[in-house]
Amino acid sequence: MTHTWQITTVTDAARARIAASRVAAAYGVPLLERTRLATALGAHLRQCLTKGGTWRVALKVPGPGAGVAGASPLHITVTPAHETGDGGGPPPWRTSVVCPEAAEPPDGEVPADAAALAEALLGADEDTALALDKLAEQEELVAFHREELHQTNQGVLALHAELDAAGRAQREAFAAERKARTEAENARRRLTFLADASAVLTASLNHEEIVRRLPDLLVPRYAGSVDVWLFDHEDDKRRRPAPHPAAAVIAARTGRPQYAADHPGRLPGVDDQPPSALDPHRPLLCIPLPTRRAPLGVLTLSPPGDRWDADDAIMLIELTRRASIAIDNARRFEHSRDIAETLQRALLTDLPTTPGLGLAARYLPATHGLNIGGDWYDAFRQPDGSLITVIGDVTGHGLHAAVMMSQLRTALRAYAVDGGSPGQLLTRLHVFLHHLQPDLYATAVIARFRPDDPTLTWASAGHPPPVLRTPDGRSRILDAKPGAMLGIPLRQEIHDHTVPLSPGSTLALYTDGPVERRAQGIDPGIDRLAAELRAFDSTELDADLDGSADRILEPLLSDSPRDDDVCLLLCHVDSAARLGPGRVPAARTAGGSDPGDRPR
Repeated sequence: MTHTWQITTVTDAARARIAASRVAAAYGVPLLERTRLATALGAHLRQCLTKGGTWRVALKVPGPGAGVAGASPLHITVTPAHETGDGGGPPPWRTSVVCPEAAEPPDGEVPADAAALAEALLGADEDTALALDKLAEQEELVAFHREELHQTNQGVLALHAELDAAGRAQREAFAAERKARTEAENARRRLTFLADASAVLTASLNHEEIVRRLPDLLVPRYAGSVDVWLFDHEDDKRRRPAPHPAAAVIAARTGRPQYAADHPGRLPGVDDQPPSALDPHRPLLCIPLPTRRAPLGVLTLSPPGDRWDADDAIMLIELTRRASIAIDNARRFEHSRDIAETLQRALLTDLPTTPGLGLAARYLPATHGLNIGGDWYDAFRQPDGSLITVIGDVTGHGLHAAVMMSQLRTALRAYAVDGGSPGQLLTRLHVFLHHLQPDLYATAVIARFRPDDPTLTWASAGHPPPVLRTPDGRSRILDAKPGAMLGIPLRQEIHDHTVPLSPGSTLALYTDGPVERRAQGIDPGIDRLAAELRAFDSTELDADLDGSADRILEPLLSDSPRDDDVCLLLCHVDSAARLGPGRVPAARTAGGSDPGDRPR
């Protein structure tokens, strides 16, 4: 069904607006939709009246029982009353609403009298008032939700701020942790370098070697260049004095590290100085080499880059202190070694020259510690013309043992002036040592050679047995019962032993250094010495006894760590020597006068 109104005046427009509202209400259109429909229609009709002319409003409503409730819309169309048909007029205005309910439509006619219009307008105002009330409720609800949203936004902003602060604190914590880890790693690296460098510096007892190692340790990681200035270095004395930076001179004078550059170093414990005139464009760190008395010199470094890190500078100062201690200790050792070597050379005996009897001695100090020890040998004549040869070993090592060895040698020579056999001389030495040094002991072997006497007399006090090589190339270990060590708290009388001695015979006296090995004992070493003696020919020993001594020791010491002194004394009877009236044929050298002697 369609209702049509002609709109020419305001009254016509009001009647059409009221009729549309009533029809919409009859079909159950909601209040807000009815108000929106009436307001839109009234606004458009006002525009139409402004333009002038006659306008037609068509309201099409669903017929009775048409469709299902809510399925048929209500249409309103506003068009000019006289359309030209050429399409040149304004386009029609249309709007529609859905009818939720099916109902009998009203006739759509509105009375034209003023009272009815006024009543209809008041009814429309009621709808508008209800709509405004609903709008107010919606505004309150919107305001409530806006406040809730504002509070939520404030909470979100606060949460974001807290999260941002937490993230910033976490980033700062991570940065601090990374910094601490980096610093710890750098500190560990410096300490490792300091420990390794200290081990390298203290491994040598040669101060020149220590000075040579310093640049290799520092360049290029911690220094671009290294210069070591030692105040009393022999090379510096021989060469023309080289110029040194003023900061190095100040460091030597004050004993404090100096930093010379065109910018402040700000290094802990280091004084700043102007740049060096010798090298004004490069920073220099001058560190004195301290000792208990006065600095040994100055270590001058240039940085590997622009400047040093403060912790690196502290490490360099500590390394210089340790290097100074190593250099000072090495110099002290070298001084003590020189004294010891001088003393040792003074104690070594010049072997006497005896017709028909050759002597050759070798002494090699232990390779550890001072080059001096308690091993000793000696050879001298007694007033009756006999030749005394002796080899001994004082317990211990170092200067004290050497001094004691010198006293024993002097005492033996003094006792031998009054004569006496080897056993008697050892017995006197035993008493002498026991009273002189009750806590010091020694071992010794004494062998006596008489002119024109083909008999060797010998005695031993706790010492490795002599080895005799006979002219036929055999060797015999003279291990007849020896006496106890010299100096032990025991009263003893050391006995003599004799063995026939033929031309071409060689007697080897030695200490335990050439023959004793900790893992094997001493017997295998004595057997090796006897084997080396057997390898020689009598003519070879006649010609070069000194060279023979070297060739005997060489294989014996090839596997030795040289942790003990080495001493060897060879006594060789020349093959052409004449024997006295009581001479023994060479064949008899196969046997000795003591049943305990062992042929090898």
